[in-house]
Amino acid sequence: MSCSTNPTVSSRARRSAIIRRIATCAVFAALSEILMFLEIPLPLMPPFLKFDFSEIPVLVGAFALGPVYGIVIELAKNLIHLPFTGTMGIGELSNFITGSLYVGTAGLFYVKHRTLKGAIISMFIGTLALALVAVPVNAFLTLPLYGSVMNFSTDAIISMSAAVNPLIKSQLTLLVLAFVPFNLFKGTVVSIVTFIVYKPVSRLIDKTYKATNPS
Repeated sequence: MSCSTNPTVSSRARRSAIIRRIATCAVFAALSEILMFLEIPLPLMPPFLKFDFSEIPVLVGAFALGPVYGIVIELAKNLIHLPFTGTMGIGELSNFITGSLYVGTAGLFYVKHRTLKGAIISMFIGTLALALVAVPVNAFLTLPLYGSVMNFSTDAIISMSAAVNPLIKSQLTLLVLAFVPFNLFKGTVVSIVTFIVYKPVSRLIDKTYKATNPS
């Protein structure tokens, strides 16, 4: 006599997994939003480029739940931050696009290589993706939006940037000497901190992933 899976139990497990995902996303989004307020200015960087640690909970969330949920957490973080924006949502839009590529790329690799080595490689790939995508996003989206929506021209941004880094003299040098190194630094620091906390939380990550992705 063959045994069959109880559909009621399977349905209950799926509902429980969905509730766990939502609750975990909410916790990571809240932590990320708190960290988003702790901005740190960096030397030789334009004043509008400030570093924060908000991607750490998003990245851990992508590792624990999968890349799609990492992007969901990234979206929630930026939506929550909108009432406090000083950029009319432009900064949050840029942060969502670049952050999603970072955690999405890292999470996609990690979900197939769930080891410490896989985590390191995934964060390295995510950091490169973050730095590379920052160029077109800022060149074709962020800078034009600042000009059209906030009447803050690219020339004004270049002038502001040149005040702290005289090598910045054009849009190209702004992209190469400001946005690229900033995002490389951001991805690297976030990756290092995540690597440090990975070992203590790795079991929790795996447990959460298995609980929210029932077979």
